[in-house]
Amino acid sequence: MKKLMFTLMAGAMALAAAQSALAADKVTLQLKWVTQAQFGGYFVAKDKGYYKAEGLDVDIKPGGPDSAPEQIIAGGGADVIVDWMGGALVAREKGVPLVNIAQPFDKSGLELICPKDGPIKSEADFKGHTLGVWFYGNEYPFFAWMNKLKIPTEGGKDGVTVLKQSFDVQPLVQKQADCISVMTYNEYWQAIDAGFKAEDLLVFNYTKLGVNLLEDGLYVNEEKLKDPAFKEKMVKFVRASMKGWKYAVEHPDEAAEIVVDNGGQDEAHQKRMAGEVAKLIGDGKLDKALYERTEKALLEQKIINKEPKGAYTHAITDAALK
Repeated sequence: MKKLMFTLMAGAMALAAAQSALAADKVTLQLKWVTQAQFGGYFVAKDKGYYKAEGLDVDIKPGGPDSAPEQIIAGGGADVIVDWMGGALVAREKGVPLVNIAQPFDKSGLELICPKDGPIKSEADFKGHTLGVWFYGNEYPFFAWMNKLKIPTEGGKDGVTVLKQSFDVQPLVQKQADCISVMTYNEYWQAIDAGFKAEDLLVFNYTKLGVNLLEDGLYVNEEKLKDPAFKEKMVKFVRASMKGWKYAVEHPDEAAEIVVDNGGQDEAHQKRMAGEVAKLIGDGKLDKALYERTEKALLEQKIINKEPKGAYTHAITDAALK
């Protein structure tokens, strides 16, 4: 009799679990880069069951040098992507109707670093020198900055030579560039690990210079957002994601361990990254002034040619974060 009851209970539990799995709304999140603490809040939200509590089954897909989130969502490979505003607005102008629904990063992690014993001592020294820049949508803040300084980017003694930089610090190590692009939470520390000392580096921080453009935000297809069911699903997704980010900010070491459990490399590096990323996280709501500054910089540089309409909405965060 006891064996029969146990079998019935086990069957009921299995049925309930199956029904719960079937009931969960599936969401595919496409990251902008590989699995690392830059995206810690999403992995925490999944690990801690925040998505599950909202009735969501979230699949987090890592990115890489050969993947463009804008193209992936355009092809139906994701419901929501992590992207920089510059890349998203360029894609929107080209016909991919991306809409920003939340902005977890309210500060930029982008920097340009130069050895102090090199020729660059200030912005005035950029002319005639080679600067390393990432592309694939990451170049827009740099070109907007040079436009503000009125420095041509086609080389020559009155301009700068732009080196299409690899996603590491080798151009600085091998002296291919006088300065290179880094993120506060990643490549800056790669430079330190490569033997550069903090006191020997001149750092141009985009945020401190007031030339930062919006970085990691959450974007969806505008057409899908017209569906009330999808809109409600995104409210749940953003609410759980920001709960994950809050936990990651408060427990960076644990967040890094969760990232490593999901495929992140080098736990010590991930912990250091998680601590730096925590300094960049806001409440998730897009700051209109920062959006307008990003838009203005892109228009002035002719990175986009016309003022975007409907490129962001506060409707999701207003509902998720109230």
